[in-house]
Amino acid sequence: MQVDLLAGTTHRPAVLARPVPTILVFDSGLGGLTVLACVTEACRGADIVYAADDAGFPYGRLEEGALVARVLAVMERLVAHHHPDLVVIACNTASTLVLPALRARFAIPFVGTVPAIKPAAAATRSGLISVLATPGTVARDYTRGLVSTYAGGCNVTLVGATGLAALAEAALKGERVEDDAIAAEIAPCFVERGGRRTDVVTLSCTHYPLLLEPMRRVAPWPVEWIDPAPAIARRVGQLLGADAAAERAGGHEAVAVFTAGAGITGPLRIALAGRGLAEVLIEPMPLVS
Repeated sequence: MQVDLLAGTTHRPAVLARPVPTILVFDSGLGGLTVLACVTEACRGADIVYAADDAGFPYGRLEEGALVARVLAVMERLVAHHHPDLVVIACNTASTLVLPALRARFAIPFVGTVPAIKPAAAATRSGLISVLATPGTVARDYTRGLVSTYAGGCNVTLVGATGLAALAEAALKGERVEDDAIAAEIAPCFVERGGRRTDVVTLSCTHYPLLLEPMRRVAPWPVEWIDPAPAIARRVGQLLGADAAAERAGGHEAVAVFTAGAGITGPLRIALAGRGLAEVLIEPMPLVS
């Protein structure tokens, strides 16, 4: 029995026997590309499918029952078409809600992405940390449980950014994103109290590391920004073992799959190719309201 701290669920990972494993990295949009980069680096022997449910983006607007149903329906299609050996849910909003249902439905291992509150609490010197997330992630009892369990001795500010994920998507698509817009989204993270300042901010949405450089530039003072992607990649490598870690002479196969594809611009195709995703497929799955 193992405890997957990233996914927050006790489970028994499957024994993986295929010599060339396939990893499915799943998100509602483009944020999972930050996780994809680390997973690809850690698992050079694996084939990669990056799946973006852009027809459902952003997931934060969906009621909880609708979100669970949507992710299960999309995952049914993806698993049937691509036969992954392991799935990374590179989305905090989905991970904090849907992982139990996914593990109950499918026999393959799932690695989730949840707010990195434990490492933030270990890293802080001032005792003031901020969790920068989507409003849905901030509202989850799961997130508040992590705060209670791992950061009881800290002052934790939960910041539900309403537009930061959309700004990250826009930037990756080649659209202009103003620094002032980013500064307004992250401003609540920076707290001064009793002569102390916030010194650690967890990036608890996988979209946010896409904007790390401008966030550092507009921040009112320097902080440590915690991106969980490297830890997720290490967990994937542990589950898949040596076959995934070994580098293949011919390189791995990689493909990007979108459930709508309406926002795939020329600059985005270039950005995807730069991340090893030169092949882009559309598997239409409209969001039924």
